[in-house]
This record gives sequence, C-alpha cells and structure tokens, in this order.
Amino acid sequence: MTNAAERPGDPDVDADAVVLDAKGLRALAHPVRVQLVGLLRKYGPSTATRLAERLGVNSGTASYHLRQLGAAGFVEEDTERGNARERWWRSVHRTTWFNDPELAEREPEAALAYEQSVAAIYSLRTQQTLNGLQTMPRAWRNTFDMSDWALRLTPEEAAALDRELKDVISRYRRDDPGAAANAPEGAERVAVITQVLPELDAPSEPSSSSGPQEAEEGPTS
Repeated sequence: MTNAAERPGDPDVDADAVVLDAKGLRALAHPVRVQLVGLLRKYGPSTATRLAERLGVNSGTASYHLRQLGAAGFVEEDTERGNARERWWRSVHRTTWFNDPELAEREPEAALAYEQSVAAIYSLRTQQTLNGLQTMPRAWRNTFDMSDWALRLTPEEAAALDRELKDVISRYRRDDPGAAANAPEGAERVAVITQVLPELDAPSEPSSSSGPQEAEEGPTS
C-alpha cells in the first residue's frame, strides 16, 4: 500500500518510488485515493468499475478519483488494455514515501488527512486478516502476530530502532503484481506494518504537602 513514515534519504528509494511533495500530498489527502493507488499496486491494472466493486463505491466516484490521481501523476491510463468502452488504469509507482517535517508543517491539514487515511487502511487490513484467520491453513495461521512492546527511548534511539527494523525487512523478497511467477512454491503475500508511536508523558501532577504520598503502580501496556 503506502508507506507513511519512510525516509527519502534511505537507500531503498528507487525509480519506482514517489516522494511526496505538496501537490502529491494534497492529491492523496483522501481515503478513496489512497485505497485506489494501493489496489493498483497490489493487483495490477484495473478499471474504475472493478476498483469501485472492491471499495464498495460507485464507478463514478472511482472514475473521478482516478482522474485526480492521474492529474497528480500517481496513476496513468493503460492504453494496451483499454478500448473504446473500457478505460484501464495502472499505478505509476511502487511505493510512496513521506517523512518531511517542513512539508507537514506547511500543509498540516493535508498531512493529517493522508496519515489518517493510511492508518484507517492499516486497521481495515488487520480486520480483514482476522476475519479470514480461522479458514487459513494452519501453517499460515501460526504466522499471524499482533504484538506491542513499551520502550523508553530517546528520539535518537527511536530513529535507530526504526532504521534497524527497515533494514531487516529489506532483506526479504518484495511483492508486486508480477512477483508470484518468480517466487518459491508456497510463497504468499505477507503484509508487514511497522509503527513507531511516540507516547509523550503527561506533565507531572504537583506534589501535595498535606500528608505522606503512596506509590501506586498500574498496569502497563
């Protein structure tokens, strides 16, 4: 799908990636557009009608957003597949990169809308996997995992952790619509979603001098 927290300076950025600028950020500040780009990257070229069926919207809505994405350079018409009755679209890029603090400050509403759309899609994909979990072969069912770890890090340590996670992921086979033909037998698409979520402490409550204080411990997550 989209990678909302990638770094344009990382070596993984290649000719198949798009680094969001202000125009691109505004163009993707809509959940339907983010989903359309993701579907074209996952399944390959398609029509507005077929994409609309996957998203549960009408074909007119899908066509409108595809045209907007085309104007912004995210998708293009697939002239080899299209005809007078049916217009096919394909994704121009393989991944989206956005981690520009200055751009986020200049375009706060667009940045928030884009990142909220990405977060909603991640949540939807998790739920879809959960819904189908019991019918998966056991070998795949046993790979499913949802975990969280509470760490106390400096900003520099958090950034280092993020880089290390991406380094590990980059060692494995990437997926695209044509990857299945060259993948080993038994290989399936696996989505790895990483999140580094700063949870800053609330300001400390002022101490009371009216009596002794009791130390309290609550559950940690």
